[in-house]
Amino acid sequence: MKSYAGRSTSVASFNISRRRFLQSASGLAALAAFPALGAEALELVPDKPKRVGLIGAGWYGKSDLWRLIQVAPVEVVSLCDPDQQMLAGAVEIARQRQKSKRAPRTYNDYREMLKEKDLEIVLIGSPDHWHALHAIAAMEAGADVYLQKPISVDVREGEAMLDAARRHQRVVQIGTQRKSTPHLIAVKKQIVDAGLLGKIGHVDLCCYFHMRANGNPPVEPVPAFLDYEMWTGPAPLRPYDGLPHKRWWRTFREYGNGIMGDMCVHMFDTARWMLGLGWPKRISSVGGIYVQKDGKSNITDTQTATFEYEGFEVVWQHRTWGSTPDPDYPWALFIYGEKGTLKASTMRADFIPLDPKAKAIHFDCQYEREQYPEDGAEKDIELNAAPATRRHLLDFLTTIEKRSRPVADIETGHVSTASCILANLAMDLGRPLVYHPQERVVVGDPAATTLLRRAYRAPWRHPAAE
Repeated sequence: MKSYAGRSTSVASFNISRRRFLQSASGLAALAAFPALGAEALELVPDKPKRVGLIGAGWYGKSDLWRLIQVAPVEVVSLCDPDQQMLAGAVEIARQRQKSKRAPRTYNDYREMLKEKDLEIVLIGSPDHWHALHAIAAMEAGADVYLQKPISVDVREGEAMLDAARRHQRVVQIGTQRKSTPHLIAVKKQIVDAGLLGKIGHVDLCCYFHMRANGNPPVEPVPAFLDYEMWTGPAPLRPYDGLPHKRWWRTFREYGNGIMGDMCVHMFDTARWMLGLGWPKRISSVGGIYVQKDGKSNITDTQTATFEYEGFEVVWQHRTWGSTPDPDYPWALFIYGEKGTLKASTMRADFIPLDPKAKAIHFDCQYEREQYPEDGAEKDIELNAAPATRRHLLDFLTTIEKRSRPVADIETGHVSTASCILANLAMDLGRPLVYHPQERVVVGDPAATTLLRRAYRAPWRHPAAE
């Protein structure tokens, strides 16, 4: 593993580094992510290396694994991916980065990997349409799980995953790491919790990134190094038109829930965390493909969703074309209170008081370049997100030791994910939806309730199957 200075280290020196980290500004910021644990938070990270497996060795699966190696002594035992080229690259980097220098075992089929039942932690970075089956199987194999968001593609999957986590008493942390983002933790404490906003009257969420892949690649033979049947799994089998990695799969609703499921879930989850919100009372949405009509993509290029709460609404909007109304906040949340406005993103935050005599407060993203110089050489790393992911993983590790709920427990991930899925259903049906989380139905709408579960491609079986 790497120490905080980026050098190889033993378990003993890891403990020294951990104490030094606790005494540093970064350590203090990290502890702010663990208010329930107190000053002993990082001391709970175990000295004995945890046995770790990764399902989905693509961009963010590897990114989560490399962050884990940075903050804890782990042994990467197994890697699984249906793309043999991607798998080989992950094996080589894992061999270089982990202290033992051992090459992990490799698998094409996650069921074969989990059959060994020798993993304490499983990281899941597979595409969204696989999350439910991968996570539940990992829990059943006795592992605690770190799962990328959104947790599911349909609502019934999320319910089944939550049930499995509670039944098997597994710790499941969802990769909604805004809760562990240093400057957003400070924002919540210093602005929201301190009451500087006053009464909240409205919340806006947005994403104006031009991130919707929309090409017309031709159908072609599947390369020998990719098991396309396994990659597709329970989703519909699209004609193969090139490697699905790096956003191409995200442009199809066969595999996910578009930008609602990818980007809204982060900001909606952040707003719920900051304001202490549960399930919305009612959800409505409108949108479609209004501008980018030429390519194969079937996700919306324009969409607005409204999540209704007592006394105010949380409104999401995305456009994958045109310009952003606020260049400093193209993917962000805006909380409007009677005493001022809070703007917040992964990169910065600003509190703008209504009182002209009061002082505006600015917050900057923390990067930790000095503590982790190896970040600068990593391909495709999101430098602004790396500190948050490290803290998120530390929270995951400490709650594993305490057998408690992590900051982004699967239940909160289910609420945020399912709400975004329901927004898409409301758009498709052209009517608002009221979901009852205890009865697990859309109130007064049997047709919509039926759509809470999607069909699986044979022979895969939906986890909520009767």
